[in-house]
Amino acid sequence: MGVGQPKNNNPCVQSCIQRYLKAMVAWLQKRPQVSDPTMYYSIGLNKTVLVVGLGNPGEKYEKTRHNVGFLCVDSFVDGNDSLSGWTEKKNFKCTMASGQVADKQVIVIKPQTYMNKSGEAVIAVANFYNLTAADIVVIHDELDINFGQIRIRRGGSSAGHNGVSSISQQIGEDYQRIRVGIGPKRSNMKSEDYVLQNFSSDESGQLRNMTREVSAILSEYIYGSGDLVAETRNYLL
Repeated sequence: MGVGQPKNNNPCVQSCIQRYLKAMVAWLQKRPQVSDPTMYYSIGLNKTVLVVGLGNPGEKYEKTRHNVGFLCVDSFVDGNDSLSGWTEKKNFKCTMASGQVADKQVIVIKPQTYMNKSGEAVIAVANFYNLTAADIVVIHDELDINFGQIRIRRGGSSAGHNGVSSISQQIGEDYQRIRVGIGPKRSNMKSEDYVLQNFSSDESGQLRNMTREVSAILSEYIYGSGDLVAETRNYLL
């Protein structure tokens, strides 16, 4: 027998090989067609974590309180050399960064659907990567928490947050949340007007501390072996 792989003429083996090849072709045909290369993970070899930052797309909303989620994941991705830069994923209705951090495959997204339809992007990514709600961490603003505080929990109601409500409608409530306080609002102002305002000058001076604390929370989770710990953190200096 010459050098190389031996030929197997067993009909059963040949049949198995043909079925395997057909299955692979079918899987490749079902993958979303994207305009740029995507890292396709081997789900099961490593735990995959989906980190979702909530906000509204567009320069108009960049510095508003409602875009805390975008702000935090931007800082996390920028500070982590293991993650790729942001890439638009039209099939998933989001921008995405990804890479391997420690022993986990980490996918970070910013839904581009506007806040009220954030769940459409989350369910699209979760379905493609075969993720459950327990694999997902959502970072969002919270009006009922004072500015300077971050609260962590798993599950619970949306507390009137439309982005959280949209996600819960798609995947249920059993996902982990990093709730970044933006309150209290002035009593004479509507909630929707307050959250779409830019941060005040005093608040803007603390945003670096805020994003640094959220990045620390995410790193603790990714490098750890369990869920996020329910707690409240303060970052004001």
